[in-house]
Amino acid sequence: MDSSTIIQIVAGIMFLAIFVAYMAFIATLFAALARCSTTSRTMAPGTVWFMLVPLVNLVWQFFVVFALADSLANEFRAREIPNVEPQPGKSVGIAMCVCACCGIVPLVNLLALPAHLVLLIVYWVKIAEFSRRLDTAPVMLGSPNNTSGF
Repeated sequence: MDSSTIIQIVAGIMFLAIFVAYMAFIATLFAALARCSTTSRTMAPGTVWFMLVPLVNLVWQFFVVFALADSLANEFRAREIPNVEPQPGKSVGIAMCVCACCGIVPLVNLLALPAHLVLLIVYWVKIAEFSRRLDTAPVMLGSPNNTSGF
C-alpha cells in the first residue's frame, strides 16, 4: 500500500468515528427532550436530527440549544426539581454554537474548532446529567410524560 491509500483509510476511519460520536451526541439531545412532558417541550424531539444536515446545522443548533434549555426549565419547574441554572445548559450551548460558526472562518477556525470540541463535550455531559435527573424524579400528576419522537 502506498502512503496516499493509508492516509485515505485513516481519514475515512476518523470521519466515521466523528460521525458516530456526533450521532450519539444528537441521540442524547433527543433523549433529553423525549423525557420532558409534551406540555413542557418547546420543540419536538425528532427535530434535533436536522442537525445532521450540513450547513443547516450551523443555524439549527441554536434553535435546539434554546428549545432544549426552555424545555428542561419547564420540566424541572413542573416536577419541582431544584436546578441551579434557570435555563439549563443554555450558556455553554450558545458558546458551543458560536464556536462552531466561527469554525468556518479561515484562521479563526484554528482556535474555534478546538474550543467547539471542548464546549460540545461539556454541553453533552450537562445535558446527559439533566436527562438523568429527569429519570430519577417522579412525573407530576397532570403532566403526562409522552416519550414519542415527533
